[in-house]
Amino acid sequence: MPSLIDIRRRIRSVKNTQQITRAMKMVSAAKLRRAQEKVLAARPYTKLLDDVLSDVAAAAQGDPEVLSNPLLAQRDEKRIELLFFTSDKGLAGAFNSNLIKASLRFYADHPDAQISLVLLGRKGRDFYRKRNSIILAEHVNVLNKATYADAAAIAGSTVERFKNGEIDSVYLLNNEFKSVILQRLSVRKLLPVKLPEKPVEHDTIFEQPPLEILERMLPRFIEVEIFRSILETTAAEHAARMTAMDAASTNAKDVIDTLTLNMNR
Repeated sequence: MPSLIDIRRRIRSVKNTQQITRAMKMVSAAKLRRAQEKVLAARPYTKLLDDVLSDVAAAAQGDPEVLSNPLLAQRDEKRIELLFFTSDKGLAGAFNSNLIKASLRFYADHPDAQISLVLLGRKGRDFYRKRNSIILAEHVNVLNKATYADAAAIAGSTVERFKNGEIDSVYLLNNEFKSVILQRLSVRKLLPVKLPEKPVEHDTIFEQPPLEILERMLPRFIEVEIFRSILETTAAEHAARMTAMDAASTNAKDVIDTLTLNMNR
């Protein structure tokens, strides 16, 4: 049985840990508030861009030159580029492990394809560096301070590889922020861009030819999707860390209570 001194030392140690977890929870709560504001501000813009793109695509479908756009080229998925978003830091519960498991399932779902990775976040970078994976680019310590210019640069490189035929399709894998206690894994196809199969009713009047507008909009659409993924991942990370630190603080309190009871006995 531990001595009284050992129990007191253990209580002091757990209290120190509890102070750290409480501080990390408050820091994550402050960062989450700012990240959540950015996500909520970006979602209406993304939705409006999707609607406008649908209208332009519907208006341009009568033009036979639409399918000649390189960003719409449909090819067999022999070479896939995966933009994989993780966090740069740990202590966020199952946030990164769930993302890594999802990326491994993606590999399993495409056994005949050569998958190249664009890694955003240290945790994903560290995981795939040890597995002889094909890594096209690494972006570490950029998610929490990423700007639209960063997303545009990443999108520009990806679009250029797709246009040159170096890759046949591009996918995004990240966590989307739903609430403080809920983050949803998202795997979606980015390239080639999928346009509506049937024209939709719209009353939009275009001053320029729809085909010309479509050619200008598609690269911006790729940039916005990548930027939105960065914002969603950042908000989801802070939410997961805040939840994990809250649970750790509660567990520390339970341990302190139990040790204090044993000490008093």
